[in-house]
Amino acid sequence: MIDHLQYNSNRNQLHIPEYGRNVQKMVEYALTVEDREKRNQIAELIIDVMGNIAPHLRDVVDFQHKLWDQLFIISDFQLEVDSPFPIPTREDIFSRPEPLEYPQNHPKYRFYGNNIKLMIDEAVKIEDQEKKNGLITAIANHMKKCFLNWNRDAVKDVVIFKHLKELSNGEIDIDPESKELRSASDLVQKRPKQQSNTKKHQKYAKHNRNRKRR
Repeated sequence: MIDHLQYNSNRNQLHIPEYGRNVQKMVEYALTVEDREKRNQIAELIIDVMGNIAPHLRDVVDFQHKLWDQLFIISDFQLEVDSPFPIPTREDIFSRPEPLEYPQNHPKYRFYGNNIKLMIDEAVKIEDQEKKNGLITAIANHMKKCFLNWNRDAVKDVVIFKHLKELSNGEIDIDPESKELRSASDLVQKRPKQQSNTKKHQKYAKHNRNRKRR
């Protein structure tokens, strides 16, 4: 009896472990069947077994298509049967997608963020002067807020206007004497100090004392 025991390390590697050893043995048997019609019948039976083993796949779009693809993966793409779906190849399943091209955008003033340049470009295109001025003012205030978040020291409006002119390639040139941005205190709100645990404990103890006196 002991002579017939087999360790998993001595067996063929499972291509999809979720289906277990028995499904793989069924597929390996199908590979030995020479009659194509009989092989097709066995493939259909294996698909039924796989569907019962993995009921969670029933919620997946193209449930049957996924099972047939997995059948060919288990057979190491050697099974020749009449599939109701296009037969995948090893390259189709395991090929790596082409790497995405990330925008190589290295702005000079990174504390403003990448989108500020897009906003400025859109503002330059606007023909309606009133809308254009409103958007430019909003952009300038946003730039000032970003600057203050990066550097808590006060920043003069003339610095923001200078950066705005530079980022717009000279298209937006604001006279510092004609426009004033929002104050730093309005743009950057100070966070309220959190109450210390000691003060919370004292407040809770005082509340309990008052309840006992009643």
